[in-house]
Amino acid sequence: MSRSTPRLAEAMQVEACPVTEVLDHVAGKWSIGILIAAAHGPLRFTEIERAVNGISRRMLTLNLRRLERDGLLVRTVYPTVPPRVEYALTPMARELYTSLTGLVDWAERHRSAIARARAVYDAVEERTADAV
Repeated sequence: MSRSTPRLAEAMQVEACPVTEVLDHVAGKWSIGILIAAAHGPLRFTEIERAVNGISRRMLTLNLRRLERDGLLVRTVYPTVPPRVEYALTPMARELYTSLTGLVDWAERHRSAIARARAVYDAVEERTADAV
């Protein structure tokens, strides 16, 4: 093994870390809902909260901050009383939205096949557990 192999592996890990972190943020349950909701135009906090079923205010706040930090959302504060805040997708997030809708469409098309596969798998696992 050459001396450069550990360095190469370390360099690949350093590069992969931010990618993995961003994918974890984007692929999260709440992030997908937020991005899909915000794709329909700038939305206020309460509008996103209503659009993303089941999210708590705290989780919404944390996810909005994370998506803004990652450059996927733009937060605009309007100088009114009370202040009005809107969230909108960035061009980078609009590109991601295309992929997300493709993934959502795929999941909807294959939902019943996945449910059948799970039922078959669970039945086999149950029989195997009973046999032991």
